[in-house]
Amino acid sequence: MTDTPVLSVRNLVVEIQTRHAVLRPVDNVSFDIARGEILGVVGESGAGKSMTGNAVIGLLDRPAQIVSGEVYLNGRRIDTLSPSDMRKIRGTGIGMVFQDPLTSLNPLLTVGEQLIETMREHLPISQSEARERAVKALEEVGIPGARERIDSYPHAFSGGMRQRVVIALALCAEPSLVIADEPTTALDVSVQAQIITLLRRLCRDRGTAVMLVTHDMGVIAETADKVAVMYAGRTAELGPVREVLTRPRHPYTEGLMGSAPLASLGQTRLRQIPGNMPRLGALPQGCAFHPRCNRAQTACRRDLGPTLAADEGRAACWFPVGATETAKDIA
Repeated sequence: MTDTPVLSVRNLVVEIQTRHAVLRPVDNVSFDIARGEILGVVGESGAGKSMTGNAVIGLLDRPAQIVSGEVYLNGRRIDTLSPSDMRKIRGTGIGMVFQDPLTSLNPLLTVGEQLIETMREHLPISQSEARERAVKALEEVGIPGARERIDSYPHAFSGGMRQRVVIALALCAEPSLVIADEPTTALDVSVQAQIITLLRRLCRDRGTAVMLVTHDMGVIAETADKVAVMYAGRTAELGPVREVLTRPRHPYTEGLMGSAPLASLGQTRLRQIPGNMPRLGALPQGCAFHPRCNRAQTACRRDLGPTLAADEGRAACWFPVGATETAKDIA
């Protein structure tokens, strides 16, 4: 691995201006992803996972916008690039795997036409060379009879096969980073496992960095090297996946682990986190998790937890789980 991360996000803040308030779906988020490394980004719906991925690749819909922070791809800052320059980054720099393969593919073009168009847009290759590469890309993701099926339309493929095509499309221009946004949500359990195994194998073989957005702790446990747990737009915990999953320090991470059926980690009984994720327009004062936390004290209701740096594997919590010191209110 090189010293420079493939993706480096520093203190990223995304705001949405509404008629009544300014909302922050991403608030001071930082993390790094190295070459060949998979970072799992996990949390409940509304935690800010997908918004973070969209901010990195420059696909935020107005009125959402990055208001502060920095995003670097292979050492080059990309959050300040113009839309036309950012378009050039997509494909050769960053590939995207969306959660719904049916809407990710153009129904009016064959899968081959879509692969060929993507490669010729970003790589200096001929039409015939692009077609041969497209066939090999489909073979690599496990499409049977790829040479014949390259001229098929998306509707002729099953959901799992369409998602394989989407992965081939994300990787065909040889990006250094892939953002996979809930890539298995619309698939059944057996196909989910195949897709996750495929994505992990391809990216590690190529040395591609991966930002894997998911709500499934099981996928994180089986796939990721590091995990960032998000809650209400902030990073609650960040660290090596095995350490975070076996010894969670943030009460929210502990709650997620307790509510996920992970037999491999010795789970025998499921527990429920009380309450719901707060709305962005009605965040409580202090730590956003404190109304649902059984460890909350006065400091939690008054002040945000400490901000996590990209290289620190710790919890953004005043009173982390397993802390050796006695929990007491911070003066």
